[in-house]
Amino acid sequence: MPSRRTFLKDASLLGAASVTWATGLSARTLPRLQTPQGSPSDLARDEAFWGKVAAQYRVPRDVVNLEGGYFGMMAVPVLEAFHRNVDRANNGSSFFARREFPALYQATRQKVAAFVGAKPSELAISRNATEALQALIGQYNKVSAGDTIMYADLDYNAMQWAMNELAARRGATVARLNIPEPASHDAVVQAYKTALDAHPKTKFLLLTHCNNKTGLLLPVKDIVALARPRGIDVVVDAAHSFGQVPLTMADLDAEFVGLNLHKWVGAPLGAGAMYIREDKLGSIDRAHADESAPPTSIDSRLHTGTVNLATMMTVPDALAFQSSLGIENKAARLRYLRDRWVNAVRGVKGVDILTPDDPHLVGAITGFRLHGRGDAASNRALTSTLLDDFGIFTFARTGIAKGDCVRVTPALYNSAADLDRLAAALTKIAAR
Repeated sequence: MPSRRTFLKDASLLGAASVTWATGLSARTLPRLQTPQGSPSDLARDEAFWGKVAAQYRVPRDVVNLEGGYFGMMAVPVLEAFHRNVDRANNGSSFFARREFPALYQATRQKVAAFVGAKPSELAISRNATEALQALIGQYNKVSAGDTIMYADLDYNAMQWAMNELAARRGATVARLNIPEPASHDAVVQAYKTALDAHPKTKFLLLTHCNNKTGLLLPVKDIVALARPRGIDVVVDAAHSFGQVPLTMADLDAEFVGLNLHKWVGAPLGAGAMYIREDKLGSIDRAHADESAPPTSIDSRLHTGTVNLATMMTVPDALAFQSSLGIENKAARLRYLRDRWVNAVRGVKGVDILTPDDPHLVGAITGFRLHGRGDAASNRALTSTLLDDFGIFTFARTGIAKGDCVRVTPALYNSAADLDRLAAALTKIAAR
């Protein structure tokens, strides 16, 4: 199997202490990135170009990291900007924080709003998607006793818990549906239609655009079209969405959205955003009776306290790096890497691929399980085997109606050879 890495001779050396890292990289010494002409699909196969992109990241040399969905590694130019911003914030202290930072913060908000296709007045900067979504769900005020709120098995566990708490506090009922497996556009939409028909008192619906378990891209806009005529507000978990696939708020068409900037946008950890469509601000209560901002401002709906100044200052650098690649080019490359390993193992007996190949329903992330091995212990053991025996890092995911799975998430620093290595490993494991 072609690979730019060799297997470790002794798998026992692959402990955390043995991982070696590419150090000494600096933006001054990195290859200059100039995106070639051509279609995104053609560029996706240009290993020479994407090798230059991968060189922008300090990656571990001994482990193939295919768990890029946890958070997005900062590219070296972004990392160096972050370090400069840490120094600037620390050296300026409160003088800088009080006098200069507010304008920089507002500039970040404007750039994020432009990136996601929202008005700056509809967007509040959060520390992550979870914080944004917990505020949107916990402070939603249009659910009363006797109403129903709804979510699915693939929704993020913390968001399910937030919906449960909202229902308990308001005296509402929880309705849960299971996403069809294998999924298709029509089957998913029909599942939501059937669930909404069965629960006519539904007032609030949680949707996850890009699922963190299997990577399924939900047809959110089509489901919103079912919900809106019924008087249902929709909150969308887009933690994995922006930066992974081309997307705007208009494409989702939902009233409320929570998103991350430190996953697929590659900003420093601690950066996300909360979106409230301007005509729906009144549906979300002020955060803890916040009086630091006018009640007509979205800022009164999310009070994070002191933010990480350097993180907020670096978000524009991360957006600029992504823009230099082009989101269509990036999405095509991630999809190419995903398809490379999936196509190689989809026909392997004993390996069940949970995510469809429909280009509208998948991006970079795909979940799989060994046939009949949907329990948590089996999937944790499988991730250990991939790491210990093959030097490949993945992660097990839980909460799926038909059983747990292993999530595979390639990133821009991965090569085609990395995914070939995974395919070969799964073929060997399935044959055992």
